[in-house]
Amino acid sequence: MKLTILRLTALSGQDIIDLGKIWPEYSADTLLMDDTHLLYAAQFNERLLGAVRVTINGQRAMLDSLRIRELTRRRGVGQYLIEEILARHPRITQWQVSDQGVEDHAIMTAFMQSLGFRACEHGWQR
Repeated sequence: MKLTILRLTALSGQDIIDLGKIWPEYSADTLLMDDTHLLYAAQFNERLLGAVRVTINGQRAMLDSLRIRELTRRRGVGQYLIEEILARHPRITQWQVSDQGVEDHAIMTAFMQSLGFRACEHGWQR
């Protein structure tokens, strides 16, 4: 199967289980999903491997809670997820990624810099 990037608009039972593994600190009923609050996930073999929340405000977007399941890290899943989100929203001119929930700030900084982001207060921007 191929890695697929999905915008989730409704959660299946399996999605709820997978998101619980990705974000154990969130309950599925607290995840906003509408035209302003988007939820993107990377899926492989019908399982979610990573996810990120995106909040859009005009031509600005904030990504937060970017996390890839530990067993899948360092295989390009996060890069593909971010690149696909940027490509799907060409009208966004300012992107910011929050450092909320980041497990290892140094690793995340290197990852974000590889995608063309630079460090800023509370995260990274591009």
